Amino acid sequence: MRVRSLLGLARSVVIYGAPWRQPRLRRFYRRFVASGDLVFDVGAHVGDRSVAFAALGARVIALEPQPGPYRYLCWRLRSAARVEVRAEALGDTPGRARLAISDRHPTLATLSREWREGIGVRNPDFSQVEWGSGVEVRVTTLDALIAKYGIPAFCKIDVEGHEAAVLGGLSQPLPALSFEFVAGGEAVALACLDRLDALGRYCYNLAPGERRRLMFDDWVSAGAIAQWIRQNASEVGSGDVYARLGRYRESNE
Repeated sequence: MRVRSLLGLARSVVIYGAPWRQPRLRRFYRRFVASGDLVFDVGAHVGDRSVAFAALGARVIALEPQPGPYRYLCWRLRSAARVEVRAEALGDTPGRARLAISDRHPTLATLSREWREGIGVRNPDFSQVEWGSGVEVRVTTLDALIAKYGIPAFCKIDVEGHEAAVLGGLSQPLPALSFEFVAGGEAVALACLDRLDALGRYCYNLAPGERRRLMFDDWVSAGAIAQWIRQNASEVGSGDVYARLGRYRESNE
């Protein structure tokens, strides 16, 4: 592992592996995850969410295709009997693909060439990101994971512009899930909303940035979330959209 990669991984561990993050994460995800639930952590990185899900009593399938974070994740979760770590990416079809990695910023790794080539132009925060390395990885699908493990109660998706492709590999609605949105990548988030609306009757909420607090008191429609993202993504930078099966209040349209 190169020095820059090691330094980047160490930075991620310091930021996202800090134990004081855990109580807040557990409080937030308790609304989605109960003891005994199955959870998919897609893009697990250094495992802060996987640790929180496991602490809530869930069985966790954590997917992380980057070699460095994968090895760290296996070490960090070595004594978590109900967590399985897989060195795979997700997409709309199974196979193999080239994962682009930023050595200095290992939170940034993507299978989406279009996102990688365009995000620096559309979002100044990414303009200095160097995609200095890459690795060929195995790719599976959500449908394949469901066939092996069952339907998860919650699925977290954070894959840097590849979220819509991940949902393209899903043919049935899940009870609840989340996907990341990023300023400059609004089109990906909108495609995710379209895909979820095609799969089932969902209501939505979101958490801007790294906040563990939902934006709306009442869950809203895909249209309301799409409008908010179009108007506010450039100000907040990034965040996560949450979807769960159920109805929303018409007044929120």
